[in-house]
Amino acid sequence: MGESGQKIKLAYQEGGIAHLLRKAASAISRRFKSLSLNLYLSLRPPEYFLFRGERLSYLRHAYNQAFENERTVEVPIIWDILKKSGAARILEIGNVLRNYHPEARHDVLDKYEKGKGVINEDVEQFRPGQKYDLIVSISTMEHVGWDEEPRTPEKVISAFRNLKENCLAAKGKIAFTVPLGYNQALDEFLRTGRLSFPMMFFMKRISADNKWKEVPAEEIWDVAYDHPFPSANAILIGIDEKG
Repeated sequence: MGESGQKIKLAYQEGGIAHLLRKAASAISRRFKSLSLNLYLSLRPPEYFLFRGERLSYLRHAYNQAFENERTVEVPIIWDILKKSGAARILEIGNVLRNYHPEARHDVLDKYEKGKGVINEDVEQFRPGQKYDLIVSISTMEHVGWDEEPRTPEKVISAFRNLKENCLAAKGKIAFTVPLGYNQALDEFLRTGRLSFPMMFFMKRISADNKWKEVPAEEIWDVAYDHPFPSANAILIGIDEKG
């Protein structure tokens, strides 16, 4: 029995046919709303932001409310890096890009999320059989060691070290985003240079309608998470290369 069949069976066991029908109707309603919203968003004129002097299109997508949070810039930035890399072997930490680019065929490492082609291993311990030319991540590394029990804030440092030393091929590249203000320990590691990357860029949310602007580092370290706008109000984009 497939995953869908298992869900149907479980719903039936929980409350019989009436419960099963209610859950089915709710799922259809959510799907219809999502499709309708995506259609509406797709019909809007494209809007653009600047990153490193290049004009990129905001992501306006209903999944996880990407049209109203930091995903609107994170996904275009990382997807642009991925598409331009020409990398043969690509690994994504956290299963994000496939939700917006179903055509993506790269490997995904995600400790918790189950899914086809998703490797369920810990990023700190992962040792691939063959190293990757490009490793990318979107708002995932801030959870490493922070949203786990017991909380071990320094785990994110060893996780980045493992990716570079044991997962990245020679001349390979790592590109990632993290929201600022969410994991205060990670913010401090980055601010003080305890965790540093050769290239670090910063985007700041500047309006209620979810516009973003690239800013210098001194403008973002005191930016709060969830204030004045929901979710991230600033993100860091880090890029590192293995010589």
